[in-house]
Parts: sequence; structure tokens; C-alpha cells
Amino acid sequence: MPICWSEHVFLYCERGRDAAFWAEPLNALSNGAFLLAAAVAAARLWRGARTGSALRGQNPVLWGLIGLVATIGVGSFLFHTYATRWAMLADVVPITVFMVAYLAYALRVFLGIGWLAIAGLVALFLLAGQAAAGITCGPQAPGELTKACLNGSLGYAPALVSLWAIGLVARQRGLDTGGPLLAGGVLFLVAATLRTVDPEVCDATHLLGHPRGTHALWHLLNAVMLYLLLRCAIDHGGPHDREGNA
Repeated sequence: MPICWSEHVFLYCERGRDAAFWAEPLNALSNGAFLLAAAVAAARLWRGARTGSALRGQNPVLWGLIGLVATIGVGSFLFHTYATRWAMLADVVPITVFMVAYLAYALRVFLGIGWLAIAGLVALFLLAGQAAAGITCGPQAPGELTKACLNGSLGYAPALVSLWAIGLVARQRGLDTGGPLLAGGVLFLVAATLRTVDPEVCDATHLLGHPRGTHALWHLLNAVMLYLLLRCAIDHGGPHDREGNA
């Protein structure tokens, strides 16, 4: 059966079963945090970051990562306003591209791993993400989307594991990228928890006469985490940057 891209998707507490454009005001407007994170990171990169390196400010990969964070905000805004299958795609694709791009960047620039190994690790990451996202829980009502375990947050587990694994290796090697990556992982875990409990706490999160859930907090914490990752990439250019060496 062909996919109906204009079909509405009801996934989050704040929207409920309302198909209106502004049915998720907090979920939609909280995406401004991604644009702010990208803008602050862009300003930092433009200034040459800690190193004062003009070459760092001209690095197209770093600008690409910043652009992806801004695109995540736009795509998520579209999904939390239009709430259709095509908008869901606009939400998911930039997130996936950023995760893959940052993983490859961190493995290459922070840890100095070769491209062949990176290709294998990225492929493993994508397969693990697909497998985790495909795990379902409980019976489904006729006509409803398949219900993913932990409200779909399991699909982000490979990203969390990768973040902590790279952070631990960097820490063990004495690289000053280790601390920010591990801290980013903690933020990501808290954010994912808030994303997971969104439907469970729906009735207890009324604001202005409407249930709001916790998905907007997932956006805000994720924006902070992504800025932390961008700043780490901007400030630390390679595997030889060690603690105490600005």
C-alpha cells in the first residue's frame, strides 16, 4: 500500500488527537533552542574559537555540522505543526544525518581512526539504530502506528552508547574532548528520559488548561547537548589536543 504522506501522525501528549497547526505550541516553539544553539556555535566558530585559528573558522565540515543543528530545529518545527508523515521525515532525516556526520567526525578528528574503520563503525551504528527503533511493545489498536518501546527512544540508544564510548576512549587517552562528550551523554540520557515519559505524565502536566507532556524539555536539553558537541568540535581540532593545552 502506498504511503499517504499527508496522513496525520499523533505521537505526543501535547497534540493528543488534534490535527490543528498550533496543537503543539510548546513542542513547536521549543525548537527555537536548536536555532539558538546553531547561532551561538556559528558565532564561536566565526571568532576562531579558543585557538584563534582563521583556518578553523573556514572549516566547511564544522559549518556543515552547525547547519545540520539548525536544520534539526526547522524539521522538528514542521513535524510539531503539520504533524504529517512527510513532516515526520523532515524531522527524522536531519537528526540521522547529524548523528552519522558527528560520529564520523569524532572518530576521525578526536580519535584519529582510519576511514575504512569509520565506514564499518558507521554501518554498525545505522544497523543498531534501525534494530533498536524497530523494537515494539504491546498490542496495537487498528489503524494506529506501531508503538515503539520506550516511546521510540530506544532508537537513540546507539547514539548514547557511541557518545559515551568515544568520550571514555578520549578520556583514557588524556584528550580534553573526553569530558564534554561524557557530559553530553549525561544530558542526552536525561533528555531521552523526558521524551520517553511524555505520554505517561500527560495527565499530570496541565498548563493553561491543556496537557503539555515533557517533549518540549527533550528539545531544550537536546539543544544544549548539541551545542556542547558543536563547541567540542570547534574548540578541539584533533587527537593531539590534550588537557591544559588551549
